[in-house]
Amino acid sequence: MTFTVGFDLDMTLIDSRPGVATAIDILAREFDLSMDGSHFAEHLGPPLATLLGDAGAPDDLIPHLVIRYRELYPAVVDQITALPGADAALAAVRADGGRTVVVTGKFEPHARLHIDHLGWHIDRLAGDLWATGKADVLREESARVFVGDHAGDMRGAKAAGVVAVGVTTGPCDADGLWSAGADVVLDDLLRFPEWLAEHASGR
Repeated sequence: MTFTVGFDLDMTLIDSRPGVATAIDILAREFDLSMDGSHFAEHLGPPLATLLGDAGAPDDLIPHLVIRYRELYPAVVDQITALPGADAALAAVRADGGRTVVVTGKFEPHARLHIDHLGWHIDRLAGDLWATGKADVLREESARVFVGDHAGDMRGAKAAGVVAVGVTTGPCDADGLWSAGADVVLDDLLRFPEWLAEHASGR
């Protein structure tokens, strides 16, 4: 059976904070809101509408903010880079004869922009999915492992019955990831190839 590893995108594979901060600052100016882009970008993970609400945006304005944000976002893609170890982590899966899937809460067309911009070969991309909503795709793809930076990612992995690997490159610290059900917690993806080799040898 093919070995499949799932990855979250924002703050797992890419550092989306600079681009998100820029887009949110523009949005705040255009709609005369008091949101701060840098602060907003430190809480990535949940769906955009949820984050906007948490940042104080009025409920009736959120649908309009989402539309405008999606219009602004393509212009900030080049501000966003791969996190350390991301390229090597994806390559390690392929070197082991495996498949890679990206399952993200990000708007799928925006996620595709990043994957294309970075030149990554991904076997499947599934966007607009959050927390346990990621489980169906992981099961469909027969994933064995899911890697993410957020407690929601760990809950998604557990719901799918796969090994939950947390990385502390996003808003959740190690304790938060362990509490959400992580089986493994790494500081970042730099150690992922070594962990994968150990995991693969025992599977």
